[in-house]
This record gives sequence, C-alpha cells and structure tokens, in this order.
Amino acid sequence: MGITLARGGSKGIKNKNIKKINNKPLIYYTIRESLKSKFLTDYIVSTDSLDISKIAQKYKVDVPFIRPKKYSTDKASSSSALKHAVLFMEKKNNIKYDYVVELMITNPLKNCHDIDKTINKLVKTNADSVIAVSRVYEQHPRRLKKIIHDRIVDIMPEKKESRRQDLEPYIYIRAGSIYAIKRDILIKRGLRYGTKNSRPYVLPYERSLNIDGERDFFIAEKILK
Repeated sequence: MGITLARGGSKGIKNKNIKKINNKPLIYYTIRESLKSKFLTDYIVSTDSLDISKIAQKYKVDVPFIRPKKYSTDKASSSSALKHAVLFMEKKNNIKYDYVVELMITNPLKNCHDIDKTINKLVKTNADSVIAVSRVYEQHPRRLKKIIHDRIVDIMPEKKESRRQDLEPYIYIRAGSIYAIKRDILIKRGLRYGTKNSRPYVLPYERSLNIDGERDFFIAEKILK
C-alpha cells in the first residue's frame, strides 16, 4: 500500500503541504503520480488536518481517518505515523499488506515511473527497503570545509579546481521522496531504512528537488511549467 503523510503544521512555511505551485497545492503533485502507479493496491493520505483531508479527497484519494495527535507532533516519527496507518487499514480491510510505500509531499518532481521502479526493485531484490537517493554534486564532502582557528580545513582531501562531475567517490543523499519497505520491517522493527539489506533507487538529479523553503517553491514552479 502507498501512504502520504501530510501533517497540517509547518514551522518553516505555513501550510506548506497545500501551498500552491502553478495554482495546484503541493500535495497534488504526489497524489497525481501515486494514482498512476501500476503496483500500488491501496493509496491513502494520513493527515491531522481537515483542510488537507478535503483537498486530498478532491483529488480522489482515500483519507480514511484523521491522524491522532500523538502521531502528529513535531517529535512524532514518520515510522510511527506509517505504522498507525498500516494497522488501521489492515483492520479496516481485513488484510495484511506485503509492502508499504511512503510517498513524500516535499518532492513534487518524482513521477510514477520512479515510484514503480522503486517498488519493482524492492520485490525483485527481496530487500528490506528501497529508498530514493540522489547524487551529491555541489555539496560533495571533498568540497566541504571546516573552519578551525579562522583557517579553512578540508573535510576530505580535494584536488584543486576539480569539476563537480569529477568528484569521487560518488556520494548520495536520501532524497526525501520514496521509501518502499517490507511490511514487517516497518511494523515489527519500526524502520523505514537502515538495515544491512536496504538498497537505493537513484532518483535522476533533475527530479530530486526537495521543498524546504520559499526558494525551492520558486524553482519547482519554474521546472513544472
């Protein structure tokens, strides 16, 4: 099953999950691509907000509950909210799911092919989880510096004047986009990733934008146009 967690509160940007990009709320872009997936049997939005619930339902997504407050605080983990959603839906539908796929709102450029390739890799490799990662360029560790006693100190040795595409080894960061997990890894161990059998889906760089601030909204709007 697929789940999008959509909390109403946001410290950085007010109502970030439903802030408009090209006259559509941010959540719309994840809903649109998730509903195109060939592999998701059920897809729901888990939210503590009535406003988000109404918007999600407008786009034909099931919102089977309003998420309890204890799973919606700043300190509540994503895994606890996912577990709540899975157990609720299993009881409701009298079914036990095999896999759980979290589809995050803050990456509006992912598409249904990224979603299905992640799920397919999870099944084919028998991994505990497959998560979307993106390659690091500008912030590669070889370009990162410390400042010690007002002197610049390398984190890793850097070949001077090296181009970003030549930096090695290739380094990746969690993309904050797609987490595909075996059901029992989530429910019994409370993990979305991090086991020895957690594998990557490399999200193409051009679709790896993560919305954190106003600048990211501006960039996403230009790309989506």
